[in-house]
Amino acid sequence: MLNHTQVVQKRIFDITLAIFGILLGWWIILITWIIASLETRSNGLFQQKRIGRDGKPFFVWKIKTMYPSSEIVSTVTTSNDQRITKSGRFFRQTKIDELPQLFNVLFGTMSFVGPRPDVPGFADCLMGEERNILTLQPGITGPASIKYKDEELILEKQDNPEKYNREIIWPDKVQINLEYMKDWSLKQDVWYIIKTIIG
Repeated sequence: MLNHTQVVQKRIFDITLAIFGILLGWWIILITWIIASLETRSNGLFQQKRIGRDGKPFFVWKIKTMYPSSEIVSTVTTSNDQRITKSGRFFRQTKIDELPQLFNVLFGTMSFVGPRPDVPGFADCLMGEERNILTLQPGITGPASIKYKDEELILEKQDNPEKYNREIIWPDKVQINLEYMKDWSLKQDVWYIIKTIIG
C-alpha cells in the first residue's frame, strides 16, 4: 500500500497533469463530443457506473462510441461489436474517447495511473490481500491496461468472451495491479503514461 507521502505526491502530480491536459485538449473533447452526438443522435458524452477507491461506485466519463442497444446487456466489448460507431472505432483505437476522464482525475475520482475502474461485479468482489487494490484510485492507464491494450481483439477470438475475461484476463490484471502497488514510484507512473502515449 502507498504511504501518506506517496499518496500526496501522486495526487499533486495528477492535478497538475490533468489541468495541463484539459487546457491542451479541451477542443479535441469538444469536437469528438459533437461528432459522437451527431452519429448516435444522443448526448455524445457517456457515463457509466464503475467501482472506485474503497469499493465506492462513481461515474466514469467517456466519449460515446457505441449505439444504444436494449438487446445487448453484456459489459464485455469485442473489436467486431456491431454497436461500435464509425467514429467510435477510431476514437477507441486512439483512446481519444478516454479524454473526458481528465475531469475524473481533476475531481479526484480517478488517477492517471492505476487499476482500470471496472463495472460492479469485479473489483467490489475482491477478497483478502487483493482488496488492497481498492486503496488506490482507479487509473486511466497502468501496467495491466498496457499489457491488455488489445483486449477487444483478444476477446474477439474467444468462444465465450465474458468467461475468458472473468477467468483469465481479470485475475491476471489483479496480480499485475498488486505488483504495481508494491513497486510504486512517481517515476514509474510517468513511464507508464509515456508508454501509453507512444503505444
